Amino acid sequence: MRALVVYCHPDPGSFNAAIRDLVCERLRASGAELRLRDLYADDFRPVMSREEWLNYLDPKRNTLPVAAEVEALRWCDTLIFVYPTWWYGLPAMLKGWLDKVMLPDLAFLMPDAENRLIRPGLQHISRLGVFTTCGASFWLTSLIGAPGKRTLLRGVGYLCAPDRRSVFAAHYLMDSSTPDSRARHLEHVARKMDKLLAPM
Repeated sequence: MRALVVYCHPDPGSFNAAIRDLVCERLRASGAELRLRDLYADDFRPVMSREEWLNYLDPKRNTLPVAAEVEALRWCDTLIFVYPTWWYGLPAMLKGWLDKVMLPDLAFLMPDAENRLIRPGLQHISRLGVFTTCGASFWLTSLIGAPGKRTLLRGVGYLCAPDRRSVFAAHYLMDSSTPDSRARHLEHVARKMDKLLAPM
């Protein structure tokens, strides 16, 4: 198993860091090869420049600014996201990672003479994990439509293997969390990781 963990939080001491550490611990214990991308620590540049946009559809040039990220995405068979939900969705840093790394002819194949629709390009990824924290309640997040969860599980998920295994865990009401609620959530994350990593 080759796992790419994409982690996004500006505070090294956040609860998201504890989730990241547990996810990585479970991966190592399973014998998985692990690559961690800490977008803030790595100083990832999420804003797409004009030049990057102009080269977006050119597969010979669009990967050059994010070559290491692209190589890691091609390498992995397990993709895991750990991040805080802000305004019901993805932080700008993580959304920028998707914009700049999930490229045509890599993450998806553009329509052509034989194909009218966009086709998945990440079918080597058979496991997808999404772990987040939310300030809002489950009910309010669901009412809004949980756009961050949908972007990753449905949008990115569609690009992965059709028989992929997916897991999701969110700590809701994070702003009023307690040591007990956080400990219970880490136990929940551990169970989700066990499910994700079980033999297929």
